[in-house]
Parts: sequence; C-alpha cells; structure tokens
Amino acid sequence: MSKKTINHLISTVVPLPTENVDTDQIIPARFLKATTRLGFGENLFRDWRYDNAGRPKPDFILNNPEFKGSILVAGKNFGCGSSREHAAWALLDFGIEVVVSSFFADIFKGNALNNGLLPIQVSDAFLASIFEECAKDKDIKLEISLEAQTIKISSTGLTETFEINPYKKSCLINGNDDIDYILEQKELIEEFEKSKLY
Repeated sequence: MSKKTINHLISTVVPLPTENVDTDQIIPARFLKATTRLGFGENLFRDWRYDNAGRPKPDFILNNPEFKGSILVAGKNFGCGSSREHAAWALLDFGIEVVVSSFFADIFKGNALNNGLLPIQVSDAFLASIFEECAKDKDIKLEISLEAQTIKISSTGLTETFEINPYKKSCLINGNDDIDYILEQKELIEEFEKSKLY
C-alpha cells in the first residue's frame, strides 16, 4: 500500500451542514459489490449528487465548482447508520482527507482512522463558526496540525484542539496501517521471542 501520511494540512473546505448523515447516504448499499477500495468516490453521496437520469444536481455542494478542497465539514452526527467501511473508502477515493464534525458515529470514526481518513471532532460552537465563515467566503481555509492536534480557521485565527487516539495519530503521521505498524516492530518481536524461556 502507498504510504500516504497526514500531519499538517491547509485546505479550502466543502461545507455540508446537514446533520445525521448516515453511511447509506455517503455510499448507497447498491454500490458495495466491488472487491477493491478504488472507484467508490464516483458514487460518493450518489443519490444526493445525481438525479434518476444520472445528471448532476446543480444545487448539491459536491457539484458546485466554487467549493473544492480536501476537507469536508459536516453537520452533527456524521457517519451514523450501518458499519460499512466503504463510507471511508468513498470519501478518500473522492479526495477527502479530513472530515470535521461536532460528533461522529463510533464505528465510522474507527473505520476512518483505520483507513487513513482523519475525523476531527470539534465543539458545536467551533463548527458553527466554520459554517458562518463559509457563508461569507467560499475560499476560507482550515489549517490542521495533527501533531499539535489543532484546527484553525485561517481567516479569523480561531483555533481549537481535538482529541485522537495516540496510536492512530502515530499511524496517520507515519502512513501506517495496523499491519505496517506490526512490521515496524519486527526486531522487537524477534528479540522478545528469543528471550522467552520454554
């Protein structure tokens, strides 16, 4: 697998203020038959992005060329519903590296972290501030430091810290998944095996 890392990121945002976005809206069940992680981005938010004839809906944010970026800012309770890992795959395949919300479903959050997608949970007030700035200026940027665990609205300087599991933080910064991490500990594992008394 490629060693894609996340540490320091500055990007414009895609604002999606809808609350309770479930995984079936992120990637509908009928698109889960693929056996690889590639290609899911094409059907990200499929039923919101396209009409029944497959034409893009101009009023949906992902179809608006004025809003581009690798950070999706979503309403509260993002990723609820079923546990499908494909939701994280679809976001990543579309080019989203970070999702910001004031609450994530636990299973979605775990799937995101396991696949190299950074979910940043902020306060309701900070989330509202991001949406307010987006309404004023479509080109606002967020600055994220995973190492410092901070997120900042560049235009105002408003900054908030966020929590993340230390192990998952290390994996994201180093571009590792669980297997990569274990392989990096190979020498320590071998030393431990040699030291065991049978």
